[in-house]
Amino acid sequence: MNATIPDGQMNVLEKCYIDIPSLSITLKMQSLPDISDGKGAQYGDETSIGRSTPFKTYQNSDNRTIGWTAHYMVTQEKDIPLLFSYIRAVQAAVYPFDSKDSNLGGNVAGNGGAPYAPPPVCKLQCGDLLSKVGPINAVLKSYSIKFDPSVPWDEKTYLPYKFDLDLSFDVIYNQSDLPGANRIFNDSSL
Repeated sequence: MNATIPDGQMNVLEKCYIDIPSLSITLKMQSLPDISDGKGAQYGDETSIGRSTPFKTYQNSDNRTIGWTAHYMVTQEKDIPLLFSYIRAVQAAVYPFDSKDSNLGGNVAGNGGAPYAPPPVCKLQCGDLLSKVGPINAVLKSYSIKFDPSVPWDEKTYLPYKFDLDLSFDVIYNQSDLPGANRIFNDSSL
């Protein structure tokens, strides 16, 4: 696959994106992002008389965390407002909805009367890297934007023509559809 189309514009990866449905925006990747995928498990030690080592008892699993660094480049003037919308969407995705945001997907009334609703749920997809059956649901825990001063920038907005979005997600699951080792290994679905 070519990184650019014939006129020199970036070739967007159609199956590599971060969708934020409640904000009605999908961040499409111009190049393969740096992705890390990790999860841990906790085991307790149980001792018994006459054993040289303790038994290991499974206690629980940790969160599945996804690190995602998206790389963006401005290749034409119309990219600037689009990329700013990506930046603002990422910034918004770590804030809760409040009563004024209910038209954006914040279900304030269904939140026990609290004046806010949790931040938006994101859908992550990058080919088959994270899931073979489609996007996974995740919440954005943190973001960091690196604006590189060593590249040219837009003189009106000061947006550098190249920047990176470093994102950290926790994967969330439907309570009735929790993954297990057999399902993950055999189905290759998560």
